[in-house]
Amino acid sequence: MISGTPSLFVSSLSSERPTGIEQFVDGHTRAYTYYGSGKAALRDGLSDLVEPGENVLVPAYLPDGVVEPLIELGLEPRYYRIRSTLAPDFGDVEARIDTNTVAVLSVNYFGFPQPGLSELSDLVSEYDCYHVDDNAHAPLSVDDGTLLGTRGHLGITSLWKLFPVPDGALLYCNDDDVADRYEPSSLAGIQDGLDRTDIRFVAKSILDDVFDADGTVRQSISAIVSGRGGSPSVGTPQKRYERRKTRMSKLSYRVVEDADPIGIRRTRRENYRRWRTLLTDRDDVELVYESLPEGICPQVFPVRTDRPEAFLAELEQCGIGGVHTWPRLSSSVVEEPAYETARRLSRDVLTLPVHQHIEPSTIEAVGSELRRR
Repeated sequence: MISGTPSLFVSSLSSERPTGIEQFVDGHTRAYTYYGSGKAALRDGLSDLVEPGENVLVPAYLPDGVVEPLIELGLEPRYYRIRSTLAPDFGDVEARIDTNTVAVLSVNYFGFPQPGLSELSDLVSEYDCYHVDDNAHAPLSVDDGTLLGTRGHLGITSLWKLFPVPDGALLYCNDDDVADRYEPSSLAGIQDGLDRTDIRFVAKSILDDVFDADGTVRQSISAIVSGRGGSPSVGTPQKRYERRKTRMSKLSYRVVEDADPIGIRRTRRENYRRWRTLLTDRDDVELVYESLPEGICPQVFPVRTDRPEAFLAELEQCGIGGVHTWPRLSSSVVEEPAYETARRLSRDVLTLPVHQHIEPSTIEAVGSELRRR
């Protein structure tokens, strides 16, 4: 079976001394701070730049919880339309900007740079706003020599979405004025020692590996270990946000510092290419990205299909776990007809795993099974 996430117990992808996340990031920027989650990082990054009553523009194609730190700061989230290419609808962006607009947020979806970033940067400069580079999906992606997440005045990236860790994120302060005004809260930094979250994550990881062949058993036992009756993602956006407002765990820090970012990126790219070869000729599947530019570390292999439930069932029958549509949209977007493109994408886009602990031969075996079916 292909699991949806990497395993804590698979060794680094390098036989040499690992680079670690700090050495990797230091090669591109030195103004960064650890956090437990990207939302906590976003909260602190904006806190000293904004005033209650101002507004921030965010793309409609966005998970519902991303705006929670904005709401906590007394800001109004304003959703702007996106195109089917995932680029902003710049006419809509400009129409929603007013004198109270303090920032515009862009998103590097699935590990790739959002189309139109240069144009968006020009637009926020024209209106004297901050540009927030939401890079939650792409902590290891480098585009034309620039680390994604470092193109805006400030940026965030989520380490736990790429590494087998319970939490972890970085805040980038990419502008001198932003860096000077930044005052970290108690959410910034790394925990002093291991806590119950770390212990539960280790126990869950062990059980995930042991019961990998039986998803039902794995899910039930993981729920017991986590101390919850269901997935930690269940609950209102505000409750999910509050649960993840913490410093980065000691376990997460140790794991990412013992990792090989270059090897991880190389392996994810190879797995991405295997999926592309496998699915390119299917009439019922459309690739979200036709190419894989140099330096990009894909978070997943995203595809679009007008029969997501049938294709998802087909993948699950072939032993592929962790595939799902993306994302869970805000109710404000779901209920507004103007955001039809975002709603359609959230229904039609499926994300296939490419993580560093999948053997390329396993993907090829899945391909043989799909062709047989």
